[in-house]
Amino acid sequence: MEQKELVLSPEVAFDEAALADYLAKNPPFGPHRGHRLYRRSIDARGRTVKVRVLVVPAEGPDLPYEQPAQQVGTAEEVHIIGAGPGGLWAALACIAEGKKPVVLERGKSVRDRRRDLVRITREGLVDPDSNYCFGEGGAGTYSDGKLYTRASKRGDVRKVLQQLVWFGAPDTILLDAHPHVGTNKLPGIIEKMREFIISCGGEIHFGTRVTAFERTNNRISALQLQGGARMPVQTVLLATGHSARDVFEMLAAAHIYIEAKPLAIGVRVEHPQQLIDQLQYHCDARGDYLPPASYSIVQQAQGRGVYSFCMCPGGIIAPCATGNEEIVTNGWSPSKRNNPFANSGFVVELQLADALPGGIDAFGMLRLQQQIERRAWELGGGLQIAPAQRMLDFVKGRLSTDLPDCSYRPGVKSVELNQVFPRFIEVRMAEALREISKRMPSYYTNDAILVGPESRTSSPVRIPRDPSSRAHPQIENLFPVGEGAGYAGGIVSAAIDGELSALAAVKYLNV
Repeated sequence: MEQKELVLSPEVAFDEAALADYLAKNPPFGPHRGHRLYRRSIDARGRTVKVRVLVVPAEGPDLPYEQPAQQVGTAEEVHIIGAGPGGLWAALACIAEGKKPVVLERGKSVRDRRRDLVRITREGLVDPDSNYCFGEGGAGTYSDGKLYTRASKRGDVRKVLQQLVWFGAPDTILLDAHPHVGTNKLPGIIEKMREFIISCGGEIHFGTRVTAFERTNNRISALQLQGGARMPVQTVLLATGHSARDVFEMLAAAHIYIEAKPLAIGVRVEHPQQLIDQLQYHCDARGDYLPPASYSIVQQAQGRGVYSFCMCPGGIIAPCATGNEEIVTNGWSPSKRNNPFANSGFVVELQLADALPGGIDAFGMLRLQQQIERRAWELGGGLQIAPAQRMLDFVKGRLSTDLPDCSYRPGVKSVELNQVFPRFIEVRMAEALREISKRMPSYYTNDAILVGPESRTSSPVRIPRDPSSRAHPQIENLFPVGEGAGYAGGIVSAAIDGELSALAAVKYLNV
């Protein structure tokens, strides 16, 4: 395949007319040759920011994608619990394989869910079945739409991006090295996916919470639903996300083996976006062509990794609790990333011994997570007010006398964050920030605010699915999926895992 990498200025790379003019005047892609962009990435390593653009012939690679569609209304059923990325992509895969997906979602549709999100922000009240984590699209709908993943060895990343474009995402996600959709655009895409699934004969039931698993020998024979209904099943895909704590309890009650899983916990750190632009682009102002800058930080502190997580340029810190006596923060950005702040998770890697000093317990990490979230609730003073501290004040162990403007809309309260976190988290965050200040001095500023906790980085529980395990035999018709099972982290990897799990369920049915 004939291709060429170009190193261009942002003014050319991000301006359609200027780029077309450049290509027309430069071989091998002159006006007599068809061409198109295949990949675009920002290179800000030097003093002058450049953009690397990979140009390929128009005829390849990638033919236009078409989502497989067929009528499956009377086909064999596959039951899917959860309508997040894992569950929705599992449903699409079932349709492609000629099976009928029956999706059970505890939360509401995208449109109805919005009202409950507004209530969290304005009134500080959380509906435990309809919030930033639960509802149509799951946490993925309001997770900013970042699509960068390292899951390429697990499955076809580009296919997931092509599917998103087919359902209405901008085709720029096929070009950019760090693709992004935006929280404002994701709901419409999710609605189109739902409409497609239903048009093919699949079912999606909102407000349908599974309350128990009925087990017959080594199979799930039926699901019990809130309200008393009973639903017989042949296969179950469990795609309930990392925050469905009641599901973990249901699994344990059905004597289905689960185990504690390491995770990371910390804070959301927020800076003025202009400061991050200056830091990353080495300029006073980024101009009209460069997008708001992002960053990625990894630092070792006392033998543990401390790192940035889910960085949101031009973003907002969101209240992501799933109950009324806990504080949980996360972040998202709209498609234009045009808010004045940049926020990111800043988290410490935890080991099982941190939560389980006395031995093995499947719920040990979950309890540690809960303790931190409830402590944040108590110190915040109720509702969804979050504890917060200026960055230098945190490192130096002093209460902030005031707090800078912050995008977290329920509000923040000045608190010494060492009261929120166990010491083994607090001291590592402080040490990491001191080390980061040596190579990124402008990042280390009291104009930055730490808002906590960022505690739902991944599932605190894993549902093993190794069929060869003799110590912990697997339920033969139960297929754990995605983040809640402990096997994915983000929209794309959850989507890939959902498709692969659906293919495994279809294979089981066809035997």
